[in-house]
Amino acid sequence: MESYALLIAASLNAGTVLAIASLGLLINEKAGIVNLGAEGMMLCAAIAGFAAVVHTGSDWLGFLAGMGAGALLAAILGVLVIWLNTNQYATGLALSLFGVGFSAFVGIGYVQAKLPERPRFAIPFLENLPFVGPALFRQHPLVYGAMLLAAGMVWFLYRTRAGLVLRSVGESPTSAHALGYPVRRIRLAAVVFGGALCGLAGAYLSVIYTPLWVEGMVAGKGWIALALTTFATWRPGRVLLGAYLFGGVTMLQFHLQGQGVHIASQFLTMLPYVATIVVLALISRNPTWIRLNMPASLGKPFYPGT
Repeated sequence: MESYALLIAASLNAGTVLAIASLGLLINEKAGIVNLGAEGMMLCAAIAGFAAVVHTGSDWLGFLAGMGAGALLAAILGVLVIWLNTNQYATGLALSLFGVGFSAFVGIGYVQAKLPERPRFAIPFLENLPFVGPALFRQHPLVYGAMLLAAGMVWFLYRTRAGLVLRSVGESPTSAHALGYPVRRIRLAAVVFGGALCGLAGAYLSVIYTPLWVEGMVAGKGWIALALTTFATWRPGRVLLGAYLFGGVTMLQFHLQGQGVHIASQFLTMLPYVATIVVLALISRNPTWIRLNMPASLGKPFYPGT
């Protein structure tokens, strides 16, 4: 039973990276912007956060550095695609490639660096409960923060006027503009906020989840996070569940190896990516369902006055 509790705990930890990044991308897409640069943004944020912790010793400053890096790159993306009307897909891919190369260059001096000793986190009294204690109550605060973030996003999007405006910008920017809403500024704010969340996910990866810096350490998680928004049909609660599902698939390989199950490690390593492809293929079988849930202006430029 203890091994299963540890598997659940590890799945929550791994899923947190995907959950935070996916929620950021969800906000982008609710505003009508597709951000294909998540992988590169997370890598730049990972090295920014890791370097900040190496030099300051503070995890929280590392998270802030990661969020700042993600927000900065997202702002660049936003200016290009929102004000200059560059192609969202090509610009996002360019940003992703830039992030991969830039993070590798900047991170050369940090490959062998070590972080200060990691503090132990646990919820008093609850951590000693049988099974659920080690499974649920010995996590980093950001694990619970991701759950609160998803709940807060549900409230914001579906219970507040600002959330309604954001969704209207994603559904019909022309109508929102006609009503006097600054569509471009709203989209830019959504893109920067989403980038900050992607940055937080990258910093969490290098500071807490690993914790170390290795070139390319995001290893496709930015693309999985992007796929999760479609998997969840653009609903924050489903994003959270999907993130933990994919986190569980990621950690299953280590659990099976620990149990002595003889399966090729290469097969186990590819499981999360195979799961992503299978889920997207199954969802894509019903284009009507996708069309009903997807923001109508997703990926389309907005031209004021049209």
